[in-house]
Amino acid sequence: MKFSRKHTLKEIAAIISCHYVGADDFPVEGMNEIHVVTPGDIVFVDHPKYYDKALESAATIVLINKEVDCPEGKALLISDDPFRDFNTLTKHFRPFQAANVSISNSATIGEGTVIQPNCFIGHHVTIGKNCLLHANVIVYDNTVIGDNVIIHSGTILGADAFYYKKRPEGFDQLLSGGRVVIEDNVGIGALCTIDKGVTGDTTIGAGTKIDNQVHVGHDTVIGKKCLIASQTGIAGCVIIEDEVTMWGQVGTTSGITIGTKAVIMGQTGVTKSVEGGKSYFGTPIEESREKLKQLANVKRIPEILNKLK
Repeated sequence: MKFSRKHTLKEIAAIISCHYVGADDFPVEGMNEIHVVTPGDIVFVDHPKYYDKALESAATIVLINKEVDCPEGKALLISDDPFRDFNTLTKHFRPFQAANVSISNSATIGEGTVIQPNCFIGHHVTIGKNCLLHANVIVYDNTVIGDNVIIHSGTILGADAFYYKKRPEGFDQLLSGGRVVIEDNVGIGALCTIDKGVTGDTTIGAGTKIDNQVHVGHDTVIGKKCLIASQTGIAGCVIIEDEVTMWGQVGTTSGITIGTKAVIMGQTGVTKSVEGGKSYFGTPIEESREKLKQLANVKRIPEILNKLK
């Protein structure tokens, strides 16, 4: 998430009431999770295991719970609870705005687009030309939808990321200030849920078609011309490259990559990154030909045991 203007380190420190290391006027341009940070961004870290990763990332401002040696060209924000203060910054720069109408006055809707009854279109939403949103579609704030997109009834774009920190009193949610971006010529079935990014974008690439009852987690990027069948669940921070096919009831773990033109057969658990151009099946995932051979051999176990007797 980039801020609407450049801020200084001193200004940011004042918002969260923390000590800092760096020049007062050190530039701060945004805030992001570590996998999408760029220079000018704030990243947070609250465990020594990940200090080096955060300090060596592209982020130039590190919100951290211990004063450490500051790398050259970077700045530190020292906090007793970086998770809490990252949330404070999200509330400050992307606050929740209550709605009092079904279609926000700040939404932009393109020529030829049809919005059926009982849809909700939030603040600062952009919808392109010649789209069709069927009844009861919900589009949260800041979502971007391209041209010629069809979204079927009951689908929700932009719900919060499923991202929590366990504390003694319960689970503390990391607030979501990102967006959902739907590119041109996408088709989305009924009762799908696509969560917005924590600070970045959850993106569905041009020409991709998604069946009914599919879930897409926060910050996931789905490429162009993919086919995703019903009851598939895609975790957060997954990269699905172009022209991937995922059949019904596929599930993935987070933070993996599925290569271009891969085919994931039904009920597969994608437990790791996989190369493109191949077909996969099973849990744990393997190339489908190998997995099917294994299953055929399993069926022969009674016969083999009888021979051994």
